[in-house]
Amino acid sequence: MTPEYPAETAEFRKGIQAFLAANLPEGWTGLGGIPTDDVLPFLEQWRKVLHESRLLAPQWPAEYGGGGLSNLETVIQFEEFAKVGAPTGGPNDVFNIGMIGNTILHWGTPEQKAHYIPKLLSNEHIWCQGYSEPNAGSDLAGVGCKVVLDGDEYVINGQKIWTTYGHLANHIFVVGRTDTTGARPHDGITFLLVDMDQPGVEVRPIKMMSGDSEFNEVFFTDVRCPKENILGEPNKGWAVAMTLLGFERGEAGAVLPIRFREELDRLVAMAKETGRNTDPLIRQRIAWCYSKVEIMRYLGMRTLTLFLAGKEPGPDAAITKLFWSEYHKVVNQLAVDILGPAAMVPSGRWPSNSISCDDPGSPNDSASWVGTMYTAMGGTIYAGTSQIQRNIIGERILGLPKEPSGR
Repeated sequence: MTPEYPAETAEFRKGIQAFLAANLPEGWTGLGGIPTDDVLPFLEQWRKVLHESRLLAPQWPAEYGGGGLSNLETVIQFEEFAKVGAPTGGPNDVFNIGMIGNTILHWGTPEQKAHYIPKLLSNEHIWCQGYSEPNAGSDLAGVGCKVVLDGDEYVINGQKIWTTYGHLANHIFVVGRTDTTGARPHDGITFLLVDMDQPGVEVRPIKMMSGDSEFNEVFFTDVRCPKENILGEPNKGWAVAMTLLGFERGEAGAVLPIRFREELDRLVAMAKETGRNTDPLIRQRIAWCYSKVEIMRYLGMRTLTLFLAGKEPGPDAAITKLFWSEYHKVVNQLAVDILGPAAMVPSGRWPSNSISCDDPGSPNDSASWVGTMYTAMGGTIYAGTSQIQRNIIGERILGLPKEPSGR
């Protein structure tokens, strides 16, 4: 099954293809085809090109610097970018555009939209996410970061953890505890937009098993936040936080199936290069992976159907997150098994991307697969653990009773 787009979209698709051909470097194969040390400088320049061309946030209103495109045109752009391995933004734009920008457009006041949206598009504001805490990860309602109103400002004290790209950011969106008297732990949470360039904010890197430090701890000591810099209402930030977690559906639906198919093609090529493609057990495991990538393609079509209909993010996003993250552990375990002893002494180019697949164009080096295997383990934890995704599916989609709290 292949989706058919209206005939009138053909010219728009050609326009995106022409833009990519004119602006990507000659011989472009994807981020994986350039030296690792050149990735961030390239992304910085590429992001400027996208911003100037209004393709950085294609579906946002033109009045705020977006492209003003329809949902269908946005999906086509995402597809064409994914086909050639072109990034849709910079490293923090999963937060700038995909998360906080969309959430401000949904929940923000006119003043907040006019202030924040142009700055995050221009990269004057670079955002990271302040959700998880040492005692509140998957159970986000258990956040204890203390937030107290002092005159016209909130004062924040506490800690956040697993803050991806926090060392690159100058702003952080924080869910904090402003009231402890609510009947439910979800009550009394407030969503704040916090400037990190002030006294009392400390960012500490966390060394990962891959050797990188893209995660961080963030400590707040009497950090100030003007009361007009909250999204939604005080003590009712849970709804805002859930809205944010449901975004990125259009891009994910269009891009994930393409990315995972490209990765599987690399795996098959490696099996042939090593002669393991004649092993019947390896062939069976590859066939299993193929079936899962096809299912992912159909899940993507379902997600796109909802996105194109303009429906708000909902709990169904948990199905896709659970499916791809659990699959990714299996396919990368297969890659390491195909490599055999070479996986114990990995060589070549390490992944330049610590989220999901290695970048398109990456060489079929053992270091690429071993590094991606490390990343795949974290995929079932970040953005909500697999256990939490199963609870969401069971309770909010299937209508099963909640588990006893044990309290």
